[in-house]
Amino acid sequence: MRTTISARHCEITDTLRERAAAIGERLAHLSPHALEATVVFDSAPEGAMVEVRLRARGKKVLIGQATAIDHMTALDRAEEKLRPQLVRVSATRVAARRTPTKSP
Repeated sequence: MRTTISARHCEITDTLRERAAAIGERLAHLSPHALEATVVFDSAPEGAMVEVRLRARGKKVLIGQATAIDHMTALDRAEEKLRPQLVRVSATRVAARRTPTKSP
């Protein structure tokens, strides 16, 4: 899976970039249908903002966005917001496969 990391109006360290890539890979393991992850770091008046977007097969885009004092904390919070979405989508796909079809 391809992970794109970008920064708007701020500078990010190599450590933060590596952590974002690791989180992208970790989230990809939760969803076997994940195609691409995008992590965007931004500077907002409220503090540091991070948005994690995960694009999956079937035109699904899952987004986790968080604002915190620093980018590392915001990245962790965005991951926490995205994780339940991935679990829910994966459970829905499994349930749809297991639902028996009515025979005529």
